[in-house]
Amino acid sequence: MKITVTDDLDACMAIRIKVFVEEQKVPAELEGDEHDADAVHLLATAADGRPIGTARLLIDGDKAKIGRVAVLRAARGTGAGAALMRAALDELRARGVRMAGLGAQTHAIGFYERLGFAAYGPEYDDAGIPHRDMTLDLQA
Repeated sequence: MKITVTDDLDACMAIRIKVFVEEQKVPAELEGDEHDADAVHLLATAADGRPIGTARLLIDGDKAKIGRVAVLRAARGTGAGAALMRAALDELRARGVRMAGLGAQTHAIGFYERLGFAAYGPEYDDAGIPHRDMTLDLQA
């Protein structure tokens, strides 16, 4: 598997639509937004070059939000998601980011905790899915 920063927003969106819109029933009009144009996008590809995962980084000075983390069903359980997140954190560190945050679907909190994130604040609804905010100090 290879993970790179990409300008191929079509490949990233195809994964996001498959995971969020088709599988999780997020309304299609909520999936893409105005932040996609300015975001840093990561694309994970299988050994044969097929796109299998993506993440979006919204960087604001020394803080960033990781979002739209999605791995195709066939690649889940292979370590692709953890590798994608480690690559995202490495990219943020390389760009001088000190604090990373994300909104985790509550079923995925344990996954992000294993990567060092800590949940805070109340549970909230985002596109009909329960979430909690999480943060990670990249300097620690």
